[in-house]
Amino acid sequence: MSYISYTPQRPKVYSQPYALPGDSVVPVPGFHIIDVEAKTNLAVKLTPTPNQLTIVGSARDSAWSATSDKVYVTWFTRGSKSAYLASVDAKSGAVHVIARDSSKTFVEIGPPTFDPVSWYVTKDGADAFWWSERDGWSHVYRLDAGGGTAVAQAGAPAGASRATTANGEVDLSTSKFRSGMLKNQVTTGEWDVGQIEYVDEANKYVYFTARGREPGVPYYARLYRVGYDGSGLTVITPEDAHHDIDFSPNGKYFVDSYSRVEKAPVTVLRAVPDGHIVRKLEDGDVSRLQGSGWKPAQVFSVKARDGVTDLYGVIYLPAKLDTTKKYPIIDHIYPGPQVGSVGTWKFKGGGEPFSLAELGFVVIQLDHLGTPFRSKAFHDNYYGNFGDNGLPDHIAAIKQLATQYKFIDLDRVGIFGHSGGGFASTDAILRYPDFFKVAVSGAGNHDNRSYNIYWAEKYQGLMNKDTLRKSDNFEGSANKMMAKNLRGHLLLMHGDMDDNVHPANTIQVVDELIKANKTFDLIIAPNRNHGLNEPYFIRRRWDYFVTHLLGATPPENYLIVRPIDPAGAPNTPEPDDVP
Repeated sequence: MSYISYTPQRPKVYSQPYALPGDSVVPVPGFHIIDVEAKTNLAVKLTPTPNQLTIVGSARDSAWSATSDKVYVTWFTRGSKSAYLASVDAKSGAVHVIARDSSKTFVEIGPPTFDPVSWYVTKDGADAFWWSERDGWSHVYRLDAGGGTAVAQAGAPAGASRATTANGEVDLSTSKFRSGMLKNQVTTGEWDVGQIEYVDEANKYVYFTARGREPGVPYYARLYRVGYDGSGLTVITPEDAHHDIDFSPNGKYFVDSYSRVEKAPVTVLRAVPDGHIVRKLEDGDVSRLQGSGWKPAQVFSVKARDGVTDLYGVIYLPAKLDTTKKYPIIDHIYPGPQVGSVGTWKFKGGGEPFSLAELGFVVIQLDHLGTPFRSKAFHDNYYGNFGDNGLPDHIAAIKQLATQYKFIDLDRVGIFGHSGGGFASTDAILRYPDFFKVAVSGAGNHDNRSYNIYWAEKYQGLMNKDTLRKSDNFEGSANKMMAKNLRGHLLLMHGDMDDNVHPANTIQVVDELIKANKTFDLIIAPNRNHGLNEPYFIRRRWDYFVTHLLGATPPENYLIVRPIDPAGAPNTPEPDDVP
């Protein structure tokens, strides 16, 4: 994939390997074990997903054994419909498959965030604790780490393994393939396990976070303890809040920082096995914020598009709300599917939604159907249909909120987002032009045929081309196909050196808007990558909503700067700062 920097006198071209959905030739990293002293390089042939990069010690999809004679590694098949955990002998390269999970949609091997791995192999190599959604909810399974299918290596006797090809590559098509034996399911129930935080091998306990088991907001993670055999399940951080956990290396203590969207964090030191508090470390103080007139965000609950499923979100209101007036509403969206619009469900003390609220808007974030941390069926909701983007749930939510809060003006609805949120916000104003009147879209992957193979094929499926209709299963979700529908105000922004979402995604939409004779606004940011977090782009977004939703004139060329620090020195804006 090529990029052009236009600011030099002679524009410069840059290129990088970048596979697209449907490509027959794609970059696939190799897995190598290097003996530093012997200066040998042992290539281990697995079948990892395109773009997967494994660096033992710096990524959680791989780990050395306690004795360093094995490496444990995970990988996905293309399209992420199967995932594997295996041990690799550090000297011979022999591969031993421990776990395999498959799905008709996509497989996760940990809570689907930006660190989506949750597994552990005991130091003696006997047990593997494996995160899986195989029963429809994410739970921990105990597998025989010494069992499973051995995989032959180059030079091994013919027929040494019926589940392999030469050089230890796993043959995923063979019916003889089997994974490690299941000893027992450690956790069960209609709730979701998050991260395996610590395994106490001496006392045979697993400590893990989970969501949705206790009453209340299902996104608040708590820490639990359970025996290897699944007995004695106990919540050891009982506070009704989201808990961030950090265990000590010896597993005797852990730091617990817990908070809610509207409640400042409390940080304590706790001890195992019962989680009793040893010492309070910090108590979040928001008195200065409150003294400035700041009001916390609030959690809300509404029904999904089906009228049955409970959805949760966060609403931000102006500090000096006048309930006798009407306020436009702005939907801050990130469609996922790997994370929701709310992001983290811990304390929110500042950020752009608060700023927009102070400009005179009601702002919401909603975790819709198709986002994680609920059931597998919830997460799978619009698999294979990127164009959904959860938007029917957002429309349903805004209508319900307008019934509850009479000051919300349904005739003035705006939406914005970045990356996947840029895709979704443009989708919203083109697919539902009668509802969404203003959209600001940053760095959107507007046509996932022009986005990276890993993410696109995982959530949309492998590309299926219809040669008769000259179409494919991605086309219906491409924003450029709906350009003729634009009736509201649309601002598109993209960095011309964006090596995550190529700027072609936005240019293709622009091309179709011009063909349809539509009026729109465009910012191409020279030499900018994916973030677009500089104050200039934030200000332009605010100005756009102030102009087209409030009907006001923003201050000309207003410069956003960070607040004055406690020492009294002003903080000047820097590139990629987020106020």
